[in-house]
Amino acid sequence: MNKVTMVDVAQKAGVSKSTVSQYINNRFEYMAETTQIRIREAIAELGYIPNFVAKSLKQKKSSTIGVIVANILHTFSTEIIRAIEDECETNNFHLFVCNADDDPKKERDYIEMLVAKQVDGLIIFPTNGNMDLYIKLKQANFPIVFVDRKIQEPMYPTLLLDNKEASSMAVEIILKASRNEMSIITTSIIQNVTPRVERLQGFREALIERGIKPNENWLIAEDRSKIRERLDNIWASEERPKAFFASNDLSLIELLRFIKETDIKVPEDVSIVSIDDSPFLEISSPPITVIKQPTFEMGKDAAKQLLKLLKENVLEESYEIIRYVPTLIERQSI
Repeated sequence: MNKVTMVDVAQKAGVSKSTVSQYINNRFEYMAETTQIRIREAIAELGYIPNFVAKSLKQKKSSTIGVIVANILHTFSTEIIRAIEDECETNNFHLFVCNADDDPKKERDYIEMLVAKQVDGLIIFPTNGNMDLYIKLKQANFPIVFVDRKIQEPMYPTLLLDNKEASSMAVEIILKASRNEMSIITTSIIQNVTPRVERLQGFREALIERGIKPNENWLIAEDRSKIRERLDNIWASEERPKAFFASNDLSLIELLRFIKETDIKVPEDVSIVSIDDSPFLEISSPPITVIKQPTFEMGKDAAKQLLKLLKENVLEESYEIIRYVPTLIERQSI
């Protein structure tokens, strides 16, 4: 990959290198708006990334790290952030926390902002869409740890759940209740989000391995706003599932809302298993059976991995993906 320089941007925009430098440093006082537009378009077209990384590496370490979560609404995300914070506090590091909303552009903006603020490293729940940026950061020897999701190449340490095992555990506990007719609910897989895709695949494979043909109409992978419509359509048909596996807490919320408004009884009418635990699931009526991720262990390990990279100051060519074993917490929703 040829490195795009400030000179390349200047030539593309038809301005001087110093003008590009002023633009990058937000000094617009004497710069025409048309000039700003030309520079912005040149940066976008060439894929130029200001060399904040090199600047940061030359200066004193800041003892700060950035954490970019894909969606902070997930209980999983907030628990991991807390564990990262605890480990960093022990080591006299501070955190910047950003929420990307599963949006690659927001993630890119946050990465560039945090690097510009000279954080020493990043922990990222990666979206799909910024591979070029990850590569450039790796080439600059900038330390990153990925959590919850894997990318195309294992260029950085990556920590995530054994998602297929989690789905297999859910299927097994439902079958013990003598309910073969089961549905999975997950949020959209259009962006190829690792846990959603792997849990859906794991659910399908677990059924097939046990001699059960998956009902394709019961494999729900939709935007959160469309989950209710799918559930309504299923319940309007003659053939209905006897159990639901909610593969994350947001899909569980939509399922529980549907069950309450439709006056379905749990576990008499349907069984429920979910991934990710929270206090309200333990005290709900009935308490919900969950497949729990070791979130605090994962967060602590992510921080330790990043601090190790900072200490070593040299990145390896590739890293193994670290998988965590889920735990079944059986309650009265089965």
